[in-house]
Amino acid sequence: MATGMKKVSNTFVWILMGLLIVGLAGFGAVNFTGSVGAVAQVGDQEVSVDDYARELQREQRALEAQTGQRLPIAQMTALGLDRVVLSRLIAIAALDQESANLGLSIGDENLIAEISQIEAFQDTNGAFSRDNYQFALRNIGLTEREFEADLRREAARTLVQGAIMAGVEMPSTLRDTLTNYVGARRSFDWVLVDPSSVALTTVEPTEAELRTYYDDNIADFTLPRTKVITYAALRPDALIDEIDIDEAALEQLFNERSAQYQSPERRLVERLVFSDQEAASSAKAQLDINGTTFEALVSDRGLTLQDISLGDVSRAELGAAAEGVFAAEVGQVVGPLDSDLGPALFRINGRLEARVTALDDVRADLRAELAADRARRLIESRAEEINDLLAGGATLEELLDEPGMELGKLNWSAGSSDGIAAYEGFRSAAATVTLDDFPEVAFLDDGSLFALRLDEELEPRPQPFDEAQDALRAAWQDSRLQAALQAEAERLAEQLRSGATLTETVSLTSETGLTRSAYIDTAPQGLMAEVFRLSPGDVAVVSDGTATAVLRLIEELPVAETPDMAALSEAMGLQLDQALSQALFEAFVQDVQVRAAPRIDPQALSAIHANFQ
Repeated sequence: MATGMKKVSNTFVWILMGLLIVGLAGFGAVNFTGSVGAVAQVGDQEVSVDDYARELQREQRALEAQTGQRLPIAQMTALGLDRVVLSRLIAIAALDQESANLGLSIGDENLIAEISQIEAFQDTNGAFSRDNYQFALRNIGLTEREFEADLRREAARTLVQGAIMAGVEMPSTLRDTLTNYVGARRSFDWVLVDPSSVALTTVEPTEAELRTYYDDNIADFTLPRTKVITYAALRPDALIDEIDIDEAALEQLFNERSAQYQSPERRLVERLVFSDQEAASSAKAQLDINGTTFEALVSDRGLTLQDISLGDVSRAELGAAAEGVFAAEVGQVVGPLDSDLGPALFRINGRLEARVTALDDVRADLRAELAADRARRLIESRAEEINDLLAGGATLEELLDEPGMELGKLNWSAGSSDGIAAYEGFRSAAATVTLDDFPEVAFLDDGSLFALRLDEELEPRPQPFDEAQDALRAAWQDSRLQAALQAEAERLAEQLRSGATLTETVSLTSETGLTRSAYIDTAPQGLMAEVFRLSPGDVAVVSDGTATAVLRLIEELPVAETPDMAALSEAMGLQLDQALSQALFEAFVQDVQVRAAPRIDPQALSAIHANFQ
């Protein structure tokens, strides 16, 4: 019984947390007289000052553990977390009042059994220890009477919760309806109507036609909200010519990368190790007389070629076996040769020649790399000076006096990605800048420095007709194509409805037993939704502006009787049962709170908050 009550009680606590501030809006605020011992009165039950402070501290510590940051009481109250805690305690007190009204109690025997099963109160043998019991309660600041009273109330609440939630089942009709919706299947034929299906002659639109299309589709030619931005930027490329790289720095960087530029001769090798010299020599003799193969020797040892592969190795990595391996030809097996694991046979699978790169071969690349790095450091060193100029009232235009500085202007919107707007740092600054902001230095990912100023903000507006010509002509041609595709699709659909034979160039694709969630790569969006709206024999045209298709529904199929669908149906049933039981319990908790008529003492709350750490 104890285990069952604990399990239900855990569910109870989480549900109460989900209720949050339910019912608090209608609570009265009453000043209590006398000493402050409670923050709220709920029927005959009290939410004590200690309970509220303890629960508030627990909430604080939990959030600090999640965020890793100190959370003062002022921030908690600003977030409404104090009301969350109070709401939770009031809900618990209201349930205690309801339990008392119902006369529920677990009795002394059940209480003793419950206490005995708590590990903190047990000795090393798992038996209840009175000393451990008293010690644990002293550590948390509770007396035995207080703890046992809390435990009785919790057990009674658990009984109430179990009575409300246990055995609740949603009618199977809803589960079956959802399962049938998800698992329903359809078989249908369809054909994609593409541009090759229509004969469309080349036609250039007249200005009148373009003007009509422009007016009819003005939303497609409306410019977004735009910020007119002036920016100044100092890029590493602009300073590279000023930077002198001496020969010593080039040689130092080249030497630091010697492993990259100087690669010794290497071999692709497999190594088969034997327990002793005799076994290795015997295996080599069998190979020499073609009595076996290297692969067979490997397999006989219970190994695979992958197990014995050394990859590409140098002389230094092979040790004593280096001379024998490097003297052999590709495909040859040599040995026995000594290795760090014992005598071994080596098969050479490839030869990699030494790679030697001279400084002159990479001088230009190294020089550019060093220059770019020094240019970025130079920009960093000049950032404070430039920022001081801006803070002193210098304009972006006046920054052009600084060596390497460039000045630009652009019309920026949320989709801009050309030029400097390709950098995330610039886009973030452009998105937040206002007319009241002053330019200040920021950096881009490549080390560039920039500052920007918002000159003007333009509301969404139609793009001028003359400036929209390219996009307008492309849209007009696409509209003409879509109309032709739609007409061809309607023609094919009419043939299917009348039972006429389609031409040989039109090939229907058959799909069998697809569900609503099925995906067909080339089909227009909405095809599957249209399939499930049709009745057997119906024909429809589906288009999404990028693809057009004709479909004919063949048959409706029931849900497939598969283990997956059975599991889905069962999961839906359990989820619906849980949702219903939780909704019933939440409604019950709200009802008992209203009947308990909670009253809050704002002075007690203020006193706790003022002394809260």
